[in-house]
Amino acid sequence: MEWQPERYAHNARFVADLGAPLIDLLAPEADESILDLGCGDGALTAQLLARGCRVVGIDSSVQQVAAARRRGIDARVLDAQALTDQPELGERFDGVLSNAALHWMPRQDAVARGIAHVLRRGGRCVAELGGAGNVARVRAGLFASLEEQGVDPTAFDPWTFPDVDTMTRHLHSAGLSVDFIEQFPRPTPLPGDIAGWLETFAGSFLDGLGQGQRRTVIDRVRARLQPDLASDGVWTLDYVRLRFRCSRP
Repeated sequence: MEWQPERYAHNARFVADLGAPLIDLLAPEADESILDLGCGDGALTAQLLARGCRVVGIDSSVQQVAAARRRGIDARVLDAQALTDQPELGERFDGVLSNAALHWMPRQDAVARGIAHVLRRGGRCVAELGGAGNVARVRAGLFASLEEQGVDPTAFDPWTFPDVDTMTRHLHSAGLSVDFIEQFPRPTPLPGDIAGWLETFAGSFLDGLGQGQRRTVIDRVRARLQPDLASDGVWTLDYVRLRFRCSRP
């Protein structure tokens, strides 16, 4: 799936806006070294810089990293599932921040080991991601609409939404201490139509389709979901978030 920073900024700026409270949970101090894991276009990362932190952002998207660099961020193309293969990052950071990124990474156990690898002793991590049941209605609508087109959606599903027990197990196995972890529903209004959300976030399901078939799938998903998720012209998606703070003893 290829991220387009301009489309992301138009359809998904709410992601960084809703992630802003994570910075207060991390409570970074000026001159601390912070890793933004899954920094995207750097909208949230820039708030860390504004607090006087020394920040490195990583993301697997070349396009998003380029957008973050245009904000003046030290952003790098790296797979957060392979941080233990980066010896120069070992025990380097006072804190790790991650917002709406880990659910794009199926090897979340490897991500937890990577967090432990980059944190100094006593360092902490604050993260939020989609939890079990996140966008369940949207996912079901996508699956049904793709199956009608003769497409097996399981082969293209990019999301891993863990529950509290699973994520806790990953963190403990990596040697991290879990300070708190919670899962909660957060119905999320969209800035526009669900078609824009699908184009932005569901590209893995859609990118292999021809243009006509792609349009058909989006229209059918929209028709399926409109009775439950749209009211007075506002789409509100069934987000469920998992948030945690952990530390390296």
